[in-house]
Amino acid sequence: MTIAPFTSTEGLDLIAVEGGAMTAHERPSVREWIVLLTLLTVYVLNFLDRSLLSILAKPIQDDLHISDSQLGLIGGLYFALFYCFIAIPVGWLADRSNRVHILSLACAVWSAATMCCGFAASYPQLVAARMLVGFGEAGGVPPSYAIITDTFAPRRRGMAFGIYNLGPGIGAGLGIAFGATIAASFDWRYAFIGIGAIGLVAALLVFFIIRDPVRGGKDGPRAVARPQGKAGFFATAAMFFSRPVLLLAALGSGATQFITYGLGNFATLFLMREKGMTLREVAVWYAIVVVIGMGTGMIVSGRVIDRFVGRSRQAYALVPAASLTLAIPFYLGFLWAPGWPLALALLLPPMALNFFYLSPSIALVQEEVRPDQRVMAGALYLLVMNFIGLGLGPTYVGAASDYLRASHPANSLQIALCTLTPFYIIAILLFLWLARLLKREAKA
Repeated sequence: MTIAPFTSTEGLDLIAVEGGAMTAHERPSVREWIVLLTLLTVYVLNFLDRSLLSILAKPIQDDLHISDSQLGLIGGLYFALFYCFIAIPVGWLADRSNRVHILSLACAVWSAATMCCGFAASYPQLVAARMLVGFGEAGGVPPSYAIITDTFAPRRRGMAFGIYNLGPGIGAGLGIAFGATIAASFDWRYAFIGIGAIGLVAALLVFFIIRDPVRGGKDGPRAVARPQGKAGFFATAAMFFSRPVLLLAALGSGATQFITYGLGNFATLFLMREKGMTLREVAVWYAIVVVIGMGTGMIVSGRVIDRFVGRSRQAYALVPAASLTLAIPFYLGFLWAPGWPLALALLLPPMALNFFYLSPSIALVQEEVRPDQRVMAGALYLLVMNFIGLGLGPTYVGAASDYLRASHPANSLQIALCTLTPFYIIAILLFLWLARLLKREAKA
């Protein structure tokens, strides 16, 4: 059957019907907070498992004798091939079945695969294990987006996504702190094995704690009353790629992630190799910067969206564009600072500002589609965003660093990271284009 898109005008009408002040029904209950915090815990483990490779890049390179290019491929393209494309059939299945069961199974798969990374004795074995991690993580985030959307009222979703999106910051921070400490004290392999084992326990908690909410149950009377069916795979995909608003949100996010993943996968190696940090210093100081920076970006962006999107839907695009513009000078200062203490101080602002795009973009995509299309729409959004950012960003930086090593042996990684700067401009222009389109739709 053909599924009619849930258009932006319908979303505006829905808000108008529900009234201006937040009703008692819209205030999150204890049960809703438990659901959100459980999903956040799983996302923390998701990103912790994903970020261990970049955090432990130096000891892994020394042990398995791999180059920057190989490291970029395993953390970028190889991982993204499974993570991005498997998410599409997983999203289609989740839209037609129990989303909580899909999430629980996915968490178990990626956690077991993370443990396998700790047993890898060669580069091909590590590649295979990381691909399996990507296979599992493909079923983690899209179902969670839809569960949150169907758990929280529309005007609380920015806040909910802001809290949920603390996962990458907390996960990366814990990964740096515990992963680097374990590697420095024992061996890098124990970090993968221990954290993977914790993920298996989390998979059981998801299965027994969360119940799959009613699809569209928080969208208001009109949305629930509208006839719903099983969203068709090709109909949903055609809808997504034919809607400029959805596509621009994904492309702008992808250009931003090209920077964040390109930097994130090599920041620890850069700080150790070219700024003189030790693994124990990374475990403390870099971890603090990541947790504070990314956490601040997620929370503040969610609150800003909840505050301003009621006045103008352009806020979904203007907030990311403004934050990325402010981040550029601090990012360049971080790269060219003479020592690691100043570099980390200058990294803190872009670490926050680089992540202002995520909560607004997710909320926009989820609100632009019908309730029975939300998981797959989230998966398609992640496909475009992560293939560009996660797949190509680290791959590019690793290849550029190896290419530049012959002419700049002392700072090849610094120059490679500097060449990410034009992608700030590309992302800003894409979000400004999205803002213009949202303004045109509002007038229509």
